Amino acid sequence: MGFWAHLPEHINPDILRIGSFQIRYYGIMYLCAFATVYALTVYRLKHESFSFTVDQLQSFFVWAVLGVLVGGRLGYVVFYGWAYYSTHPLEIILPFDFSGGVHFTGISGMSYHGGFIGVALGTLIFCRRNKINFWRFVDLICPAIPLGYTFGRIGNFLNGELYGRITTVPWGMYFPMDATHRLRHPSQLYEAFFEGIFLFIILWSVRKRGRFDGFLFTLYLIGYGTVRFFIEFVRQPDPQLGFVLGPLSMGQVLCLLMVLAGISVMVKKWPDKTTVTKRKKGRTRNG
Repeated sequence: MGFWAHLPEHINPDILRIGSFQIRYYGIMYLCAFATVYALTVYRLKHESFSFTVDQLQSFFVWAVLGVLVGGRLGYVVFYGWAYYSTHPLEIILPFDFSGGVHFTGISGMSYHGGFIGVALGTLIFCRRNKINFWRFVDLICPAIPLGYTFGRIGNFLNGELYGRITTVPWGMYFPMDATHRLRHPSQLYEAFFEGIFLFIILWSVRKRGRFDGFLFTLYLIGYGTVRFFIEFVRQPDPQLGFVLGPLSMGQVLCLLMVLAGISVMVKKWPDKTTVTKRKKGRTRNG
């Protein structure tokens, strides 16, 4: 095995550490993710036919950041750590360990699906308060999300966490947080590419071809859920849970629900032939 296999062992996840206080690349990746999604969405506002304003987008991002942080944290607690956090409730929101004194630990543990639910609820509330078409608004944002999400998975890789299962493939890696020190799939990089870059290319390329308001949103639900479901077969399940439904991990169960939700919305909103004909006539009359 060459340098590639040992690359994670040479990565220091800390940018700055003073005692128990630390600033990590993972946090910087979050900032890069939000900045990327914001920049791409502003680009769409300026170059495509949307009635929303940049001021509205800026106001929304306050809700989005709050939704990611609160939803992501609570999602992790509920989906992945309820047995522990139900008896240690203060650690849900406080970055301290109170066993044997007070120690700063930071808040570790975020769930993508929890963050998604948090942003979806925040978006729904924002749209209702501002009398905005929810489905049209999420279609504006969805194509940009995967590219932003790429940074989150790169952050996981730099942290040496959420690594894959044991493997013999030549591109496998050793991760310092793996107590067994076995060669493993760099599943964070798989996710960064397929859930991030690959899905971004698809959604960005069809962003102007929506069949109905919410079309891109449903594609995102189905696309992300499907890709993540299959990658989970090479990702190490969370040790406190293991497999939760036969050979399926918690992430796979949540992804199946995500895909089913996307299909349900698509079936419900897919326009019939009469609607499509009216749209075509309307476009013709409007030049």
